[in-house]
Amino acid sequence: MSGVIDFYFDFISPFSYLAHYRLPTIAARHGCEIAYHVVDLKVIKLDGGNTGPTTRDMPLKYRYSGTDMQRWAARYGVTIKRPSGYGPNRLNEGVFWAADRGAIAEYVTATWRRVWGEGGDMTDAALIRGVAAELGWNVDEFLAFTESEDAATRYRASTRGAHQHGVFGVPTMMIGEQMWWGNDRLDFMEDYLAA
Repeated sequence: MSGVIDFYFDFISPFSYLAHYRLPTIAARHGCEIAYHVVDLKVIKLDGGNTGPTTRDMPLKYRYSGTDMQRWAARYGVTIKRPSGYGPNRLNEGVFWAADRGAIAEYVTATWRRVWGEGGDMTDAALIRGVAAELGWNVDEFLAFTESEDAATRYRASTRGAHQHGVFGVPTMMIGEQMWWGNDRLDFMEDYLAA
């Protein structure tokens, strides 16, 4: 089967990181391309009617989610470490700079490695600069873009578009009108592709 897997994510999501680790292999196995769509998870949840607190604000759930993340990471054979600082907006907005250069997959891979693979601070300018440098971009131009109104406008539009497609959380994978939410649904998605 050839087609497109729409992948909705936010760098704040460890389960998006985990899904991204497997998604390229699944897509290649079934002759699919991945279309990356960054969203603001906080906004997409509120737009979907989820007004509850974040996992980080619920100590019992936060503790459990750490265990769950480690279980999934062990299953996938990948390292996962909680970031030392949260606040993904600049990294999320950097996706559009990468898109304009045809390098989204490379950008998200490099960013997730530094944030969830190494436990970096999402708000750290040195981390953000490091991603841009790794990809051979003009670091100052990239940083300026991540603080621009153009980036913010595109980020809002991407989030709004995701909501209009029925996305209420991340990671979400869609093939046409079929939707799977969560890295633990990748097997169901692959069953669909195989059929």
